[in-house]
Amino acid sequence: MKDFEMTEIKTVKVGNIEFANDRPFALLAGPCAIESRQHALEMSAALKELSEGLGIGLVYKSSFDKANRTSSTSRRGVGLVEGLDILAEVKEKTGLPIVTDVHLPDQCASVAEVADILQIPAFLCRQADLLQAAGKTGRAVNVKKGQFLAPWDMANVANNIASTGNENIMLCDRGTSFGYNTLVTDFRGLPTMARQGYPVVFDATHSVQQPGGQGTTSGGQREFAPVLARAAVSVGIAALFIETHDNPDAAISDGPNQIPLNKLPEVLSVLMELDKVAKANPVRLDMFKD
Repeated sequence: MKDFEMTEIKTVKVGNIEFANDRPFALLAGPCAIESRQHALEMSAALKELSEGLGIGLVYKSSFDKANRTSSTSRRGVGLVEGLDILAEVKEKTGLPIVTDVHLPDQCASVAEVADILQIPAFLCRQADLLQAAGKTGRAVNVKKGQFLAPWDMANVANNIASTGNENIMLCDRGTSFGYNTLVTDFRGLPTMARQGYPVVFDATHSVQQPGGQGTTSGGQREFAPVLARAAVSVGIAALFIETHDNPDAAISDGPNQIPLNKLPEVLSVLMELDKVAKANPVRLDMFKD
């Protein structure tokens, strides 16, 4: 594992939420894909009520297009124009910040008119034109570590975005490829990425995905998402990314790894207690050095 010096902890502010590795964790949550205007409004309202009840910062997440599909028959979402219109209404009615995926450089400017955080999918994390286009918007950028990358390689990814003058960068782990149709999480990667100072996000639901595991769709083991989330929060992170749905088995995308909405309060309550302990006793990677 590559060693490099710890840099100063950076804070990324989105609305009234501060993302930092030494702050209480915030939440990026919502259905994987936008399914309809009504569903988005219902889910965002429910999540806002939940987050306010728990006292946790929330950014609403949903994708207008799922460009990385297992099969040509997989449903992709409502598309850019309708998707942004729906997300703009969610933002207006709930007051929640928005995070959504971008896949092409020419999407970034229009998405940034609505979204507070532009998210770079894992498979696209080394696409320099996309990283720089996202950075040039001035919006916060949450970039997911490719399943094929070592955690220390994310320094180059972050530097690519920062080359635009935008350092509102968040680094997200969503598991690493491990054999066929399987991901594994190496929790050493979280403090390793944190050494760069940028807020670290852990994607608990995609980390239990089984890519292509159902032949024409991906599988998943949602029952393990809270397990991995507990481990990540205990290490110390700035934010959790959790996809949630009121009826995951009927979701158009990633249903097998989404957490049922009615289970989320119990899951988050435990995680918040663990987070308090973790932040009071931060990980020190230098404690064994002479």
